[in-house]
Amino acid sequence: MSSIYISFYDSPIGLIKISANERAIVSLDFVYKKSKEKENEIIKACKKQLDEYFKGTRKEFDIDIEIEGTEFQKMVWRELKKIPYGQKRSYKDIAIAIGNEKAVRAIGGANNKNKIAIIIPCHRVVGSDGSLTGYAGGLWRKQWLLEHEEKYSK
Repeated sequence: MSSIYISFYDSPIGLIKISANERAIVSLDFVYKKSKEKENEIIKACKKQLDEYFKGTRKEFDIDIEIEGTEFQKMVWRELKKIPYGQKRSYKDIAIAIGNEKAVRAIGGANNKNKIAIIIPCHRVVGSDGSLTGYAGGLWRKQWLLEHEEKYSK
């Protein structure tokens, strides 16, 4: 059984709880309060990359992640990581990209199960009409992240 390390990052959009094992980040979640912290080198590297992201100097994360999920969910999450910084895709775009055009609802379900916010950029997925739809961290955070990336992608 591997140890889990936990630390917190004060971001412009709230407190982020970072969890990692000895090899990789396993979750990034928005939380309201801190708990006991035990940091490792992976978490330190993640915090540095989050700093760069929020300053607008990092467009892609270069850190190992491990996320539990079904093969379908993992396929969706890999596709989300391909969405370029500052761009958006619809749920239908993702469904087409993974070769299952009818899986739009399932794409939404996989997005909702993403436990590594920001690094797996589910905030870049919007409705087919461009509207903001569900985001576990709240739609205001999704809006902020999209506007932040748009500002620094020029």
